[in-house]
Amino acid sequence: MHVVIVGAYGSAGVAAAEALSERVGEELDRLTLVDDGEPGGGLCILRGCMPSKEVLSAAAHRYQVRHDPRLSGDPPTLDLGKVVATKDRHVAAFAEHRRNAVHQLADLDGVEFVHGTARFLDDRVVAAGDRTFEADYVVVATGSTVNVPDLPGVDEVDYWTSADVLDATDLPESGVVMGFGYVGLEMVPYLAEAGVGDLTVIEHDERPLDEADPEYGDELLSLYREEFGVEILTNTHEESVEATDSGVRLHVDADGEPRAVDAEALFLFTGRRPNLGSLALENTSLSPGDGWVSDTMQATDDPRTFVVGDANGKEPILHVAKEQGYRAAENLLAHARGDPPEPYENVHHHVIFSAAGVYPYARVGHSVESAEEAGLDYVHVARKAEDDGVFKTKNVPRGRASLVVDADDGAVLGYQGLHYHADVMAKAMQVVVELGLDVRDLPDRAYHPTTPEILDALFRGASANVG
Repeated sequence: MHVVIVGAYGSAGVAAAEALSERVGEELDRLTLVDDGEPGGGLCILRGCMPSKEVLSAAAHRYQVRHDPRLSGDPPTLDLGKVVATKDRHVAAFAEHRRNAVHQLADLDGVEFVHGTARFLDDRVVAAGDRTFEADYVVVATGSTVNVPDLPGVDEVDYWTSADVLDATDLPESGVVMGFGYVGLEMVPYLAEAGVGDLTVIEHDERPLDEADPEYGDELLSLYREEFGVEILTNTHEESVEATDSGVRLHVDADGEPRAVDAEALFLFTGRRPNLGSLALENTSLSPGDGWVSDTMQATDDPRTFVVGDANGKEPILHVAKEQGYRAAENLLAHARGDPPEPYENVHHHVIFSAAGVYPYARVGHSVESAEEAGLDYVHVARKAEDDGVFKTKNVPRGRASLVVDADDGAVLGYQGLHYHADVMAKAMQVVVELGLDVRDLPDRAYHPTTPEILDALFRGASANVG
């Protein structure tokens, strides 16, 4: 049996490759890994979560200096040359490690790596460079690319993407931002701390952060407006954009009223879409679109083609991509044996490094809104960070956290946090939610002064209202 993995450098592709390489010589005869990355390493490492956290860490230091009344003097400025150089050095090392891991797999008997752009000639017939592979199974793990909105005039203006921002050693003095999802929530504070003094953000809804309960979106609005000096236009939609002598002019409908926003630069943080354009899928039976990949990671038009990670458009998150890669490998082998495949299911687990990562947002499991939609009988408790002294002593008093617990058996159904170290607590809370632990059995062991005190308060509050 021959398997071809297209996109072997990315998180999903390398996960599938690792799992399948262990079966070469047993259930597999041959495994071909294809990627055209230059230098290669996957989106997360090269243009996503790793470099963005690198630059955000610099912004976080400046933010905290600015907001600490115990310090005097002008706050320092970010040396963008050093920020980018340090980021590039670290990213290069991370990417080399990833490439080495893939190439080590290719040293195994029956495994090879082909550097080239893959394209389909037929169902499961893949060309890369001057070679053609007829595979029994294909795994597509080509990641995602920038989503440029269909906005009149956008093709006639220069715009910045998150990748441009990550590489910039010089930034404009003003900007208008389209896209206030996870990319925008992370990039906007960096721009503010890096010297873009006049920032206007377009938010389509009443508040950002669709997956969160309303109080979290409201908290973010006040945080960005007050702490970072950002103007956020809510209930606003873009109509068109045009170039001006000094930059761009974005025409919007702001809560029913026409308005024009002038800025030196347009920042597009409008998300990502599956990177499928170079695959020549028109030569296959595959029809990308809603529902084109099942929960088993199999293409609905061809059960011998698996699509994982950002490429399937389901949930563009690093840890999800890796888990999907492993599940695809398991299901591919199961299908070959004639066994039923298992769907990929995961507990909702997202972290957004909002407010320069000083006040990150994390959600694990249910929110109040999703618990209501699911018809669950639940207990909800909430707490503000300022009510725990440890956050005051660390000079990070803003934010909140909440817990959703089954009203009868006390099983923890969900956690949300928008506060200092919320990202750190997400992993522990993921274990709690996935195991369905009873909140009454969770110990009170956050010794002062540690930020998990906020969890203990939630545990106590929920325990008192269960049963």
